[in-house]
Amino acid sequence: MTDPVYLDNAATTPLDPRVLDAMLPHLGTRRGNPSSLHALGNFARDALEEARESVASLVGASPEEILFTSGGTESDNLAVLGLARSATPEKRHVVVSSVEHAAVREAANRLQSEGFEVSPIGVDPDGLVDPAEFAALLRAETALAAVVWANNEVGTVEPVRELAEICAEREIPFHADAVQAAGRVPLDVSAAPVSTLALSGHKLYGPQGAGALYVREGTQLEPLIYGGGQEKSLRSGTQNVAGAVGLGEAARLAREEMDDRVTHERELRERIFAGLDAIPDVRVNGHRESRLSNNVHVTVQGVEAESLVLVLDSLGYAVGSGSACSSGGHKASPVLLAMGLPERDAFSVVRITVGKQNTAEDVDGFLEAFSTAVVQLRELSPLYAG
Repeated sequence: MTDPVYLDNAATTPLDPRVLDAMLPHLGTRRGNPSSLHALGNFARDALEEARESVASLVGASPEEILFTSGGTESDNLAVLGLARSATPEKRHVVVSSVEHAAVREAANRLQSEGFEVSPIGVDPDGLVDPAEFAALLRAETALAAVVWANNEVGTVEPVRELAEICAEREIPFHADAVQAAGRVPLDVSAAPVSTLALSGHKLYGPQGAGALYVREGTQLEPLIYGGGQEKSLRSGTQNVAGAVGLGEAARLAREEMDDRVTHERELRERIFAGLDAIPDVRVNGHRESRLSNNVHVTVQGVEAESLVLVLDSLGYAVGSGSACSSGGHKASPVLLAMGLPERDAFSVVRITVGKQNTAEDVDGFLEAFSTAVVQLRELSPLYAG
């Protein structure tokens, strides 16, 4: 079987061989618990702290402000639930954008079930939050606000620095999910006064099951997991040393190679845009400029997304149908509905996300396959009369 051309890098990225090489010692005979006092424990602990420094460098933080987690979902949950539950009793209000990843959205729903009032922030048709509307929703009793740095579906990059500054002026904690942004958007927590920031290894050519949460010094956070006091008692449990090392190496490489990767991805993205512009009734979703370098998200009129994904897969190209971060039922994406997309059209969207391993030849082959698949499916569609 020939491996398909992989164009679903927003779902997960291939593991960089250099990252695997860094992880291997901690998966073999030199494996140790970083809480142990012997030599193997010291080896694990030193590696863990080196990884912490690398992750901190990617976002402009100090190592002491980085906690290792199991991934972006846990990081988002810990931030949203932890910030709200640690707030003073009179602060029972939460502000969350309507284009959040499910990890933030469902955490906010949990807070609502606990008696918090949750105010959603609307977005414009490109998926952008308006800072003035955001500011108007904040109150004296607001426990926290959360806005994703870059949307995982349509790729729109939000004005997080401006939003975080608004919260900082009012002393309201602000959380940013930067899982998709990291490695593609410069992140500097010294310039953007976020309280917490979520990261995930497998979006950075690192391992699945490894993530991190930046927690600004002085930020109060109630833990989700209790136990032996690891990670400053905010995330107890023996650390996943190999995963953390992999995340650290992926973060180091992302920081060093970011400019080249973004330039390469943007060139491929624009090549895809140009090719799709030639196909009738294909509309780009998300902001055309304030957008992740690797993201192409489109509505294909007259075509059911899952069918298109499967036909493309049979032709040797792996793409995503909207978001790969949910295993729920056949429901329209809340992100697309918030952007004003009709519910029927929300089932005709595909997400093409390129990576550092992709080439212009990959893109050209994909565009040919995409055109073929769309024509075939539209001929079968009773809803399309293009």
